[in-house]
Amino acid sequence: MTTFPGSPRLMKGVIIALDPLNPVPSVIVFQYNPDTLTRTLTAQTTEGGRDRGEALRITGPPQETIKADVEIDATDQLEFAEPVAKAMGIHPALASLELLVYPPSFRMIANEVLAHAGILEIIPPEAPLTLFVWSVRRIMPVRVTEFTITEEAFDTELNPIRAKVSLGLRVLSYTDLGLPSPGGAIFMAHHMAKEVIARIGR
Repeated sequence: MTTFPGSPRLMKGVIIALDPLNPVPSVIVFQYNPDTLTRTLTAQTTEGGRDRGEALRITGPPQETIKADVEIDATDQLEFAEPVAKAMGIHPALASLELLVYPPSFRMIANEVLAHAGILEIIPPEAPLTLFVWSVRRIMPVRVTEFTITEEAFDTELNPIRAKVSLGLRVLSYTDLGLPSPGGAIFMAHHMAKEVIARIGR
């Protein structure tokens, strides 16, 4: 298959999970960029304030949520007899997405051992720092709040080979993570880049 030589190089959306206990980040590249991306911003204001001087105050960055439908398809890999696709279809890609909302198994086992040892105060494990990368101008720390997987086709071993994933993300700001933290610094860079872009458009 040939492509027009003058066509621009397509940048793909990515979700990256950074775990301090794992030097190798989990990188989930969108096979096909979604056609639409729905973003909802809710302003953070001083609610209920009746003083006139408080009406225009903003207490922090808006709460932003993102929804997108991502397609995953193993057809191209199966055409070239890629071993992983032949053996498992798109299971690895789906598993990488699902693990974003699972606590690490070894930590849950360790917590169970500590509980049986009589240690009552057990802190729930932290999820890895997850970044939603949508072009070089949009790199945001997020929490995966929900997703729905619709598996649409299967191979003879019932491995899924095509699926649509409806993702729900909540952007985490420096008020959630703390400004000195890596995630807080990434959000602040995103915030400042937005200010620069807005000035260019004036």
